[in-house]
Amino acid sequence: MPHPEVFMDYIAEGLGPQSWAYGVVDILDGMTKNFTSPYIIFYPTVSRDGMPFPVNKYIREVQGRDYFQEAKAWRGNIVFAKYRDQDYSDMINASMADFPIVKNWLQTHRVG
Repeated sequence: MPHPEVFMDYIAEGLGPQSWAYGVVDILDGMTKNFTSPYIIFYPTVSRDGMPFPVNKYIREVQGRDYFQEAKAWRGNIVFAKYRDQDYSDMINASMADFPIVKNWLQTHRVG
């Protein structure tokens, strides 16, 4: 089981996977086939002090004024993991070539 909480600031301690959630990124809008090496995005859900996490400024900039909605904004530190296959059994290193894929996905997806 991955432990993305070690990369997230202000996340509740001792809750393990109850303090974060995840979403699968295996296809982009307009694609007809899934990625051979999919991604999982991990994001915090429970903060240490019970307050909402701050809006992720980078994702806010990527989404732009036309798409960004405060109520459904990505908050806190976001962790992307790349996997070798659709079984999600083995993480692999991401490269700069993955950045445009992740950015494209973030431009059109919101929390919830």
